Amino acid sequence: MTDVQTGLDAGSKVEEAGTASTRRVVLLGAGGLGAAAVLAACGTATSGTNPNGSDFAGDPAPAGSKGADAVGGGGTGTGDSGGGAAGASLALVADVPAGGGIISGDYVITQPKQGTFKAFTKICTHQGCEVSEVKNGTINCPCHGAKFSIEDGSVAGGPAPKPLAETKVKVDGDKIVAA
Repeated sequence: MTDVQTGLDAGSKVEEAGTASTRRVVLLGAGGLGAAAVLAACGTATSGTNPNGSDFAGDPAPAGSKGADAVGGGGTGTGDSGGGAAGASLALVADVPAGGGIISGDYVITQPKQGTFKAFTKICTHQGCEVSEVKNGTINCPCHGAKFSIEDGSVAGGPAPKPLAETKVKVDGDKIVAA
């Protein structure tokens, strides 16, 4: 009987080793699956809009701002989105005063001289705030007092490190459109 019992013990040990091995495989597999799920949840899908395969901007705007490339409401009454695509209506000629300007959609549209129109991003180059007014020949940011020229978007005062980005425009009938 000792032989039979030894045989059963030996068989039981083999069976236990196989069971323990199976448990380890299941636990490691479950752990690996959980880790993969966590990493996938932390990942970022790309839409392929950026040629380098990343949707992150090289010079992002600060949190809370829309960024210089955001597309928003037009505010021109023309039904267009205010985007910068060629031919897109940005404002009506009659709405932009000579020697001044307006904020329309994502842009500041100015008329520094009668019949000359310019368009700049409304995002301040200091910390990404939106400029709020065009007054006395400057485009003004309320956040830290930066001022930009209505003629070329250059820094006219305050902490802004560089000029506002310009978008080329032209007059098409009674509208100012992206060129």
